[in-house]
Amino acid sequence: MAGSHSLYDIVEALGGECRGDGATQIRQVAPLDRAGEGEIGFVAHAKYRKSLETTKAAAVIVPPALADAFDGARIVAADPYLYFARLVQFLNPVERPAVGIHPTAVVLCEVPPSASIGPLVFLGDGCVIGDDVIIEAGCVIEGDVTIGAGTHLHPRVTIYRDSIVGRNCVLHAGAVIGSDGFGFARRKDGSWEKIPQIGRAILGDDVEVGANTTIDRGALDDTVIERGVKLDNLIQIAHNCRVGENSAMAAFAGMAGSSSVGRRVMVGGQAGIMGHVSVADDVVVSARSFISKSVSERGVYTSAIPAQSHHDWMRNAVHLKNLDALAERVRTLEKKINELNSELESKE
Repeated sequence: MAGSHSLYDIVEALGGECRGDGATQIRQVAPLDRAGEGEIGFVAHAKYRKSLETTKAAAVIVPPALADAFDGARIVAADPYLYFARLVQFLNPVERPAVGIHPTAVVLCEVPPSASIGPLVFLGDGCVIGDDVIIEAGCVIEGDVTIGAGTHLHPRVTIYRDSIVGRNCVLHAGAVIGSDGFGFARRKDGSWEKIPQIGRAILGDDVEVGANTTIDRGALDDTVIERGVKLDNLIQIAHNCRVGENSAMAAFAGMAGSSSVGRRVMVGGQAGIMGHVSVADDVVVSARSFISKSVSERGVYTSAIPAQSHHDWMRNAVHLKNLDALAERVRTLEKKINELNSELESKE
């Protein structure tokens, strides 16, 4: 439950400049149009200036450009949205489970006294568990896994053998780390021979993995998720992939085997990256786009087709089907035009 803090307390903890009544008590954050007594909202851009005229918030967070646009209690911050994110954390600290090992947990490795091991957890032999780790109910951690200090595993996370999870990571319910990649060799009769996946899955520090997201172990090399990466729910990262530091992916995105994205890359929802391609640093992939070849320059890349009526879609589909024939006709016409131009030039 959020506590109550004065604006003075908040600024002392998080920085920024307090203007107006610094003794104003804040117990929670809220959208500016719904905020009321004891609540604080924020405005990140001057185009939302008018919302300051009607808000009933006890206080607001504003950028320097709007520092004088509100007469009430306010905090002036260079980046109000980032300040808001930190304030939410400040007012709503994570409630930590009691330290110790629940009597129903099966633990086959050493656990530091500061760790919290919940009901029905399985911790395999040879695991290395850091200080202040939280492993909630029903998690399965196979043997020889390393989990760094301060990492929090929500219920039912599964981590396969030999995987490494860094410090201060958050893995949400149902995440699976280090499962086998999709590796099979086809026999002559059409059946499949499994290729053992002998690499590892490695997560750096400060990585967050959403609910039911899966990260496969490498076939030979490791699958690596670098420091600061944020993965939404229901994402698939295949074997031998690499995700560069501070990159972020929205829900339903997917990376096929041996693909890589650079640092600070943002991938929209339902976007896909084909196997064995690479994406440069600072690239933005729009939602529902498909990266089928390597991207070497930063920028925004989009391949999605906007929704349209069924009638228009069917009509355009016919045109798409005939594009190859149309292109051939254009090439033929261009060739004839060039021949005619050559004849005219020769006659001159």
